[in-house]
Formats: sequence, structure tokens, C-alpha cells
Amino acid sequence: MKENRVERIMAALGEMGVSQMLIIDPMSIYYLTGVYNDPHERFYGLLLRADGKHAYFLNNLFSIPQEVGVEKVWYSDTDPAMEIVAKYLDSTAPLGVDKDLKARFLLPLMEMKAATGFVNTSLAIDTVRGIKDEEEQEKMRVSSHINDMAMVEFKKLIHAGVTEKEVAEQMLKIYLDLGADGFSFEPLVAFGPNAADPHHGPDDTVLKEGDVVLFDVGCIKDGYCSDMTRSFYYKTVSEEHKNIYNIVRAANEAAIAKIKPGVPLMELDNTARNLITEKGYGPQFNHRLGHFIGLAEHEFGDVSSVNTTPAVPGMIFSIEPGIYVAGDTGVRVEDLVLVTEDGCEVLNHYSKELEIIE
Repeated sequence: MKENRVERIMAALGEMGVSQMLIIDPMSIYYLTGVYNDPHERFYGLLLRADGKHAYFLNNLFSIPQEVGVEKVWYSDTDPAMEIVAKYLDSTAPLGVDKDLKARFLLPLMEMKAATGFVNTSLAIDTVRGIKDEEEQEKMRVSSHINDMAMVEFKKLIHAGVTEKEVAEQMLKIYLDLGADGFSFEPLVAFGPNAADPHHGPDDTVLKEGDVVLFDVGCIKDGYCSDMTRSFYYKTVSEEHKNIYNIVRAANEAAIAKIKPGVPLMELDNTARNLITEKGYGPQFNHRLGHFIGLAEHEFGDVSSVNTTPAVPGMIFSIEPGIYVAGDTGVRVEDLVLVTEDGCEVLNHYSKELEIIE
């Protein structure tokens, strides 16, 4: 296991007054062991204990070839899985549980009095995962670099008569050719008025002159996700649409300029939101400014008007203001940023200058 990460989680659990935790989120287990497994309906868990008596619970069906530095506890489909788990718990202490632990696993442990109490300690993992170590930071840089290169290629797919769906269908091959392992999420491609829906999925809409072309795209490389949005225009751009684009870009850059350790994340949201509101488009910015990202495209934590959490070096999150005018257009400019000791590093390097695709 990655002992430094285990130690950070155990320290966070200690602050909660908990000495043991049962983790069942496959991505969190991957974070600690380097092993990813989709258990489907079967129980799959990693027990962490302050005394070091950790245990990794596995069904015989699973293929886990690696030595992961923790005791493996195997069980079959006909074994009483939770009775096996209970034997490894300290019944004289409370048990921290993952927020995703299903009732069909949790209730038997409660009925057996396998611990003195059961506490949702997911924050211990979520907050640790939210601060990336140097290995993770470098993987995030690589993933975002591939995304930058992919954006260059995506722009080349735009031509007269093409549909959103036809563009989206070519994106996976581009990512794979550039060295990515796949999508971090299904790409969002929106032309013209469709871009006014922040989560519009590509359909059979045909590109028209004057349309905005919005790409919200990301890939996975070595387990880590990228995410970026750029908004282009096809052939021409009206003065109103140019103004909207410049407002959104300014909001993106103003929020990024505010990032440094200790600044509450809500101040970043407020900076972008106030700028857009002052320009008369406040109601058309209808979502939070950003989300955390790493092993998952959306991880715990956000950049919103109510999040008082201060920025900490190692955090990686999106800055993605937008303006969405129903029936007309939508613009979003999104970058990923890494909080550093004295400011931030923007992981995306694709230009934010307004571009017209000829």
C-alpha cells in the first residue's frame, strides 16, 4: 500500500476520534493500493486500523495478482462475508464507514455489534484525496497536456455540414492516438443555441455559420483525469457574442488570479460571479465555478459561493465560468488549476483567445 497516503488518512481519522475504517469505494481503494476492481454486487473492502492490522477483503472471483502490502482475506459466494469482516474489526471501538457502504452490508455488522458505533468518516479520505501529492500532480499535468493536444485536433473536425454527433464520434480515436487511455467523461459538443445548455449531449444538430462551437472534453491517462472547455465560433461572430465571450474569459482569468493558499474557495466563485453580474449576465451564470478532480472527473469538494474551505497547496480543481442565453448561445471557458505554495499553476495551455474557425 501507499503508506504515506494511509498515514494521512489515519491522522484524519484520529482527529475524528476513530481508530478503524472500512473503505468500500473502489477508487479510494485504488488510491491506496494501486489495484482497481469493480465488485458489482459482491462485497469489496479495505479495513484500515490504527494498530496496523489492516485487511483487504476479496471475493474468490476477483483477480488481484499484485502484492499490495496488506493481508488479503478471501471469501466465496457462499461464505457469510460480513461475519468474516466482523472478525477483523475491533468490537470495543467505533467503526468508521464509507458513505457508500450499502445497507445490506452495514446492517449485519450493526446487528452483530461488530463495533461500539458506526460513523460516516468519508471526509477522512475525501479531504486527503483532495490534496494531490507530487506523483499525482505530475500525472494530472500529463493528462491535461494530452487534452491540450487533443483540442488542436478537435478544432480540425469542424467544417460545413458536420453534426455534433459526427464530431464527438471521432474524439476517442484522437485521444487514444495521443496516448490517452480513454475518456474521463463523455465529451460535450454543442453548436449554437445548444451551448446554452451546460450539459448538452451531442446530437444531430448541423453546424451553421455564426454558431458557437463548445467543446467540454477530458481524457484519462494512468488513472488521472483531465477536463477543459473551449468555445470557438464558426466563420463569423456577432459583436454581442464576442462581448459574451470576452466577459467569460475575463471571469475565468480574474478568478485564477485570486488563487493562493488560504483564500476561501467561495472568494474565487464570488470574483467570477460578480464580474459576470456587473456586466448584466448574472442570472445566465447558473452553476458553481468549479469542481475538484483527480482519479474521478468530479471528486469531493467544489468552488462555490458557499464553500468557506481555504485553498491548500496540492488542491486541483476547475475554474469554469459560463454565460448561457437560452435560444441563442452559450460560452464556457474552463481550466484546471493546481494550488501552489505562492499561487497556482494552470494545467491547461490551450489558448483562450477568441478563435474563429474558417
